[in-house]
Amino acid sequence: MENEVKTSPVITPEQMLEHWQGHRSLTRRTIEAFPEDKLFTHTIGGMRPFSEMVIEMIKMAAPGAKGIATGEWGEWGTFEADGLSTTPKTKEELLELWDWSTDQINHWWAKIPAGRLQEKDVAFGQWEGLTWWHLFYFIDNEIHHRGQGYVYLRSLDIEPPFFWER
Repeated sequence: MENEVKTSPVITPEQMLEHWQGHRSLTRRTIEAFPEDKLFTHTIGGMRPFSEMVIEMIKMAAPGAKGIATGEWGEWGTFEADGLSTTPKTKEELLELWDWSTDQINHWWAKIPAGRLQEKDVAFGQWEGLTWWHLFYFIDNEIHHRGQGYVYLRSLDIEPPFFWER
């Protein structure tokens, strides 16, 4: 057809997953950079400790990937982590939960049906939008909180990981 418009994706699903996991790898290195005692206690200007921000990211990532793949979102903030504590008290427990969440993203990503990112859905029973928007929100939220973690690290005289090394 003469007037047929040909389109191609800006990014493939594989590239999108690689992008998201690159951010997660950088955030993991940010968690690792924190001294154990400061990860759960250090704050500036009334912000939460970085550990609490990380838990928020985890609450979005694994259940969010499942929601995108299946349309089953569950209630915001609730998830089960294969026997791991969902309220970690040590850096090691937090990193174990982070790694579990990363594995869950990979698991559910492989199950996302073609075209799913263009469908409307209500994430966690609260936020209506296209699923690609929810995905970008998860990533943007992580970047935002990682930036707060960088401020905390710098206030502790610790050089954060280079943001471009994903």
